[in-house]
Amino acid sequence: MERRIVICAPTGRDAALTAKVLQSVGIHSIVCANTDELMKQLPLGAGALLLVEEVVSGAAMRPLAEYVATQPTWSDIPILLLTRSGADSLDVQRAVEYLGNVTLVERPVRTIALITATRSAVRARERQYQVRDADKRKDEFLATLAHELRNPLAPIRTSMGILKHLYPDSGQITQLRNVVDRQVTHLTRLVDDLLDVARITSGKVTLKKERITLESVVNHAVEISASAMEGKQHRLDVQQPGTPYLLNADHARLVQSVANLLVNAAKFTPPGGHITLRTEVEGPVVTFRVADNGIGLEPSSLAKIFELFAQTPVAGEAPTGLGIGLSLARQFAEMHGGTLCASSEGPGRGSEFVLALPVVLEGVQFASPVQAAATSLTRSAKKILIVDDNVDAADTLGALLDMDGFVVTTVYDGLAAVAAARAHRPDVVVMDIGMPGMSGYDAARLIRQEPDSEKIVLIALTGWGQTVDKALASQAGFNHHLVKPVDYDGLMSCLSA
Repeated sequence: MERRIVICAPTGRDAALTAKVLQSVGIHSIVCANTDELMKQLPLGAGALLLVEEVVSGAAMRPLAEYVATQPTWSDIPILLLTRSGADSLDVQRAVEYLGNVTLVERPVRTIALITATRSAVRARERQYQVRDADKRKDEFLATLAHELRNPLAPIRTSMGILKHLYPDSGQITQLRNVVDRQVTHLTRLVDDLLDVARITSGKVTLKKERITLESVVNHAVEISASAMEGKQHRLDVQQPGTPYLLNADHARLVQSVANLLVNAAKFTPPGGHITLRTEVEGPVVTFRVADNGIGLEPSSLAKIFELFAQTPVAGEAPTGLGIGLSLARQFAEMHGGTLCASSEGPGRGSEFVLALPVVLEGVQFASPVQAAATSLTRSAKKILIVDDNVDAADTLGALLDMDGFVVTTVYDGLAAVAAARAHRPDVVVMDIGMPGMSGYDAARLIRQEPDSEKIVLIALTGWGQTVDKALASQAGFNHHLVKPVDYDGLMSCLSA
């Protein structure tokens, strides 16, 4: 289907003769009797389109142009246009302008010219498919890489929590723990950005809009960027409206966008700098302004900084970061129907980034922040089963929960998890997904088959954090889905729910 030539020549014998010629040299084609049939066939796949001039001069021009405009980034479908008037025709000129990858073939068509043009189009389409397949493999690699990176990050973060319990009054331990925490947070953010690039380029990102408070967005973004600010001893001034506002937006994506702007400002401001985050609301639009007194931007850089993997050179410094934070922030802004732009008075005079989103809910009663703090719980009453084939991750999390008063059992594979759940009847099972032998999904299904299993809270704790992974966890019987390295407060919230 993907390599066939879709032919549309509604009048005369052009379509039948063309199909016959192509068949004689082993090129598969399908003939569409009219433009309506053409538009139905296009989504099914095509190596190239072969059209006569009459098609693009009629009503089909608009849907054809819309189809071309909405192609995925890897696709630029070749279009062979049979024409008697050549490039002098106004219709042909419009087709070249709006349909993009158009090759003109003059009529009457010589057989060798038709075959040569068609084979060239098919070869070009094959290269596009190779790019698509390479992108798919890249996305799969990034998802696997994120999973593999999250696995070692989990016991590192948990071990820092254990040190906090063991040495609460040690200044040296606290200082070292804070360093590790900042670096783990930074690595986690890089992993999340990598995954978002893979999701966006494959069209898998969808916004999860809900009612959230403007205050919660600002506070969370400031918290995420705190390590970048502290590392260079910047002063951050936050200015918020005196009135509370509700937004209809994706909390995680909006927080990530604002945090990326703050981290970018911290990165390109010399130590001891001054950064401001000012939020304003006018009608349905909320505006986040992030300004700094840093190195500023050349006019030529303003057009490039939002490109994926773009790196702004800093004199005397090697490039750092992945160059994807600003690109993600702009794409998330556009998905919300908003804009993100930058301005600078020049090198050494600082920069300002303005994120404007039409997401303010008017006339809606104010509600509490989305992410409420964990309620108190009687920890000694909770029996928890930890399951993870990463022994370090399982043991450190078990040790931390044990210090907090939970009764903990630790096992390292799916079969042992099912047996332990049957023997110990835990209140909560915190289980990895990607384990050898029996996956966490299969173990969860077996645990759910046990009597009174509906009383057990199943928490998936995994390096796989895409939407499809959360859906699979829910289908397997998990109540919650957490991504490594786990935020301990988030885990406590699940345990107290």
